[in-house]
Amino acid sequence: MYYIIVYDVEEKRVNKVCKLLRRYLHWVQNSVFEGELSEGKLAELKFKLSQIIDPEVDSVIIYTLWGKWKGREVIGLNKNPVDSLI
Repeated sequence: MYYIIVYDVEEKRVNKVCKLLRRYLHWVQNSVFEGELSEGKLAELKFKLSQIIDPEVDSVIIYTLWGKWKGREVIGLNKNPVDSLI
């Protein structure tokens, strides 16, 4: 399955969340990652995120995409171009 993960966490946890997500997905821009994950890898990632964030003040949103990927359009600066997403 293909996922887009965005997060808004307190500054003291940003680096930990970013480093964790870089191990699983492609960095797109500040606080946005995307890529394919198996169900097992997604469950692992969600568990690890829950160990880092404070659910009272932090937010992580996981968008699930299914079906045929149609591409990605960037308007403005493409901070981290990805040649092949899938």
